Amino acid sequence: MKKGLLFVGSWLILFLKSYSQQLNVGLPIYEEYYRRQQLAGELGSMHSFMVRPLRLPELKKDLEDDLFLHIEEDAKIDLLALPLISQNTYNSKRPYGWGNKGMLPNVGFQTYLSTGIFAKLGFFELQLQPEFVFGQNRPFIGFGSDFSTPVLQSRFFYWNNGDYPERFGTSSNSRAWWGQSSAKFNFIAFAIGISTENIWWGPGQFNSLTFSDNAEGFPHITLETRKPAKTFLGNFEGQLIVGRLENSLQPPTQIDFLNQRYFKEFDGDWRYLNGISISYNPIFLPNLFFGFSRTFQQYNSLKGVKFLDWFPIFEVFQKEGLFSNGNSVSYDSKGQDQQVVVSFRYLVPSAKFEIYGEYGRRDHAFNWREFILNPEHARAYLIGFQKLIALKNADDFLQIRGEYTHQQESVNRYIRYPGLIGNQTWHTHGLARGFVNRGEALGVGAGVGSNVMTFEISKVSKLNKRGILLERLANHQDFFYRAFGRSSGRQPWIDYSIGLLWDHSFEKLTMGTKIQLISSYNYQWKSNLNGSRDFVQNELDFALYLNLNLLYRFGN
Repeated sequence: MKKGLLFVGSWLILFLKSYSQQLNVGLPIYEEYYRRQQLAGELGSMHSFMVRPLRLPELKKDLEDDLFLHIEEDAKIDLLALPLISQNTYNSKRPYGWGNKGMLPNVGFQTYLSTGIFAKLGFFELQLQPEFVFGQNRPFIGFGSDFSTPVLQSRFFYWNNGDYPERFGTSSNSRAWWGQSSAKFNFIAFAIGISTENIWWGPGQFNSLTFSDNAEGFPHITLETRKPAKTFLGNFEGQLIVGRLENSLQPPTQIDFLNQRYFKEFDGDWRYLNGISISYNPIFLPNLFFGFSRTFQQYNSLKGVKFLDWFPIFEVFQKEGLFSNGNSVSYDSKGQDQQVVVSFRYLVPSAKFEIYGEYGRRDHAFNWREFILNPEHARAYLIGFQKLIALKNADDFLQIRGEYTHQQESVNRYIRYPGLIGNQTWHTHGLARGFVNRGEALGVGAGVGSNVMTFEISKVSKLNKRGILLERLANHQDFFYRAFGRSSGRQPWIDYSIGLLWDHSFEKLTMGTKIQLISSYNYQWKSNLNGSRDFVQNELDFALYLNLNLLYRFGN
């Protein structure tokens, strides 16, 4: 008995003295590096990289020593200084780029600053990592007023079912926020607490169908795994959250009379969010991960007080189970916006290769039969890969990776909705006004109903990288087909871009740069073509997007 108590006491002492600093979602250069290290066989394959942020000691102990400075470490408290992060962007003519946390769509210069401290006392850990953002927010040529009334109504259909303003105000922007801060209680593989951190659900590298680092982190209560929880079935990772989302309260266009005539203004209410994400790694398939995520959001004034009003993620999946008096009018009046996403990630360590994907739906199926017969309804999907090819030196690799994200409605809109115009698209909703926080999509940042393809080839050596990025962005495809789908004279707005990548780690400073040249064909749908060419030269417009990330490590 005494030996048993001694063993338990020793285990608790070791547990209390341990700490596990998080790797913030979207941490410049480092997050990509650690994922690359997993492919190279340096981190093992327990972590799915599908529920983030990650815990550093659970990856590799020396990674934490490299990033953080230990201010105080004794039997009572551990105190660490977090690195100083500076992210800077410049857009020459129009907003471009996504995945920048609290940074907004902006023309001109914009900067993001963040640092802080991490403290652990027993089971309790506190991270204070506020962030500050400043942007020039210069005016630019956006959506025009020289369209017919049906086209204008089509454009405002998506703006009135979302919250995606072109420009945030009429002057420069600045904002201080709690950023990547949290307070949590830990026990073994689990943690519970409050947080404003960005979270990422899903295996994507550039986008996610649910949560990514595209918008400012929102306040939420979280119950999560701190590391993969081992069971006889395999390893599980997961997170359950309830949170608060805000709207931007901004009009969508830079043209006042269009906003006054067509825009449905916000009433100032906030939205209640409930979400769950689970990742499963089967014990008999150690390199395969399956994921499931479900989110609900609705305006607080419409939320009830029953258990399923607080936790609608446990609601049935079939809409026929929600009918009352033979219809769903009562249920639909609650204004709940649902998203369900399933995902996978498969690693091939011997080939240093991974492939992954996501498939999501934003609307209940009537029943399982309807889901099987019509899986395309209200769906979006994402698929990607990464491959490392070993070079002559041990730390050098050729990195090849790509990802395709598709949000555009499927062709079943032609038979499901009258007039061939379609309906909602991913991250939009008639009552909940879009899956957004403060005017930016929580998941895919490329634009409402947009499809984006990204391909990168680089030479990498530890934290250093030299590479080329190619990107194709088909902008707002659902609006295009709603407004111009029956007009042969209009062509879609497509952005093609090429970028140069240069990352380098100095003694304590890590620098990441991207210089991206964007070639816009038919920008803002301005052309009205009658010829046979897909695009015309005089509609070609060039813009420049620059990104400079600096991370200063206070550690060794």
